[in-house]
Amino acid sequence: MRALRLTGWKQLPEFVDVPEPEPGPGEVVVRIGGAGACHSDLHLMEEFDTGMLPFDPPFTVGHENAGWVEALGAGVGGLEVGQAVAVYGPWGCGQCRRCRLGMENYCENQPARGAMGGGLGADGGMAPFMKVPHARFLVPIGDLDPVDAAPLTDAGLTPYHAVKRSLDQLVPGTNAVVIGVGGLGHMGVQFLRHLSAATVIAVDQRNEALTLAEKVGAHHLVLAGPDATTQVRELTRGKGADLIIDFVGSDSTLALGASVGRPLGHMTVVGLAGGTLPISFFRVPYELSVATTYWGTLPELMEVIELAKAGHVASHAHRYPIDQALDAYREMREGRLEGRAVIVP
Repeated sequence: MRALRLTGWKQLPEFVDVPEPEPGPGEVVVRIGGAGACHSDLHLMEEFDTGMLPFDPPFTVGHENAGWVEALGAGVGGLEVGQAVAVYGPWGCGQCRRCRLGMENYCENQPARGAMGGGLGADGGMAPFMKVPHARFLVPIGDLDPVDAAPLTDAGLTPYHAVKRSLDQLVPGTNAVVIGVGGLGHMGVQFLRHLSAATVIAVDQRNEALTLAEKVGAHHLVLAGPDATTQVRELTRGKGADLIIDFVGSDSTLALGASVGRPLGHMTVVGLAGGTLPISFFRVPYELSVATTYWGTLPELMEVIELAKAGHVASHAHRYPIDQALDAYREMREGRLEGRAVIVP
């Protein structure tokens, strides 16, 4: 079969003919219906060298995947051939305490395991078929289109986790600021609107992104720039934001987040732009907690799928045939992609 593979660091992936996978004991082969193209793939292609991660190329890219069960390995139960499923992305050991709690994204044995998941060291979904090492990584999606479900496994799950961990902050009368309303940020707006009573303020430097933010439920829109802090503070009646989720993570967005935060608030950094936030006593609001997050848990993916099945949230997916996968990454790199790109083998 033809697969889009990263064959070396700091280079674009290329199409390679590889054997179709066959399931071993406990494994499942999924026929891919959709594989999301993620901005973190660009980081993989452009920023890493040998030794920086617990794995090296070659491997098939694509860590946001959904499709149909194609073949079951010996001993696999609870799934049927032809069943529609989403693939949970971070693959842990399944044995440590965190994995037993469904928190395989924070597996205690991950550094020693090498591959972090399909498309992250192991073969991902930008190919007709993908082998998944254990049935527990598959979540049934019912009647959801796999093309719509694929982005939910990261672009949905990651912001869902970022919102859920701070829901106790978002009582009526509070404010939440979403910085960066791209592939993940537009999902974050939807989760905030559906799960909380907070007023949602979306910030982005692109008018097109703010239009999308308004479409999916943001109460207020702020164009990033020198006046953004003042505008957000006016919208919060001078109180500041109880929750800031930064889906960019640059120096300027981190500084913006800290400048609009409220004492005792939460600031969660999801974006991978590599910025830093200087900390000193008077630089950030009192008791403003700052945290990074990585993906979400298996039970949380099940919750995201249920929200999507009920029609409460949706990824704004743009479909690309697999031959145009590199075009999708180019549009993403150039900032011309709104919503989420999904590669359809």
